Amino acid sequence: MAKEEAKNKNPKPSSTKDSKKGNAGGKTSTPAPKKKARPKRKPEAISMNGYRPNLLVRYHKTVVSELVKKLGYKNSLEAPKLEKIVLNIGLGKAKEEPASLEHALDDLSTITGQKGVITRAKKAISNFKLRANDPVGCKVTLRQWHMYEFLERLVTIALPRVRDFGGFSVKSFDGRGNFSLGIEEQIVFPEIDYDKIDKIRGLEVSIVTTAKTDQEGYELLASLGFPFKEQNPFDQLLEETQIDEEVV
Repeated sequence: MAKEEAKNKNPKPSSTKDSKKGNAGGKTSTPAPKKKARPKRKPEAISMNGYRPNLLVRYHKTVVSELVKKLGYKNSLEAPKLEKIVLNIGLGKAKEEPASLEHALDDLSTITGQKGVITRAKKAISNFKLRANDPVGCKVTLRQWHMYEFLERLVTIALPRVRDFGGFSVKSFDGRGNFSLGIEEQIVFPEIDYDKIDKIRGLEVSIVTTAKTDQEGYELLASLGFPFKEQNPFDQLLEETQIDEEVV
């Protein structure tokens, strides 16, 4: 009897497994910390302060519906749009004249409001005395609302200042809806101060779109107010092909 009373007074401690199960199922466990709600992301084509370029507003309000009617899309999401705009300045003597490269970078930064990067040679070419990784120019890539704002300034301000400008030819399309153009003088942009530049230099502008054909790219840029020499050249080609088929 004395041994049984001693056992009851000093019970064996519960095993660690039982204690873990009891703590897991009990109410004394600390609740998991709540995750903070992430702030809502703004649309890609809107700046931090809510600024939206006029050309972007026009694209969503009128251009998309016009493209759907003209090109016969079933859904408005099929309509082509701008993907990026690349500005490039090539310098053949960038290695020998580093000051010229710095001035070109300053010009690009002034025009676009974005810092440019130096482009380098991918392989060596002995005829041009060029080694791999030598600087050959600089470029800036614009995306989101920056490209719409630049394209609006290009069409409405810069191009009308070009001497004897009569529009661009549709032959500058690359066959996949992308368009490239050349500007001979950077001073057509009003942001460039003529008294502070070292010399006149040209630049190349490449407009990359999501269009699959040149006709879709042409309709997109024409709807955005881009100046072309020919009016609906692709429609004329369709009419000529239809006439040829009827004759045959």
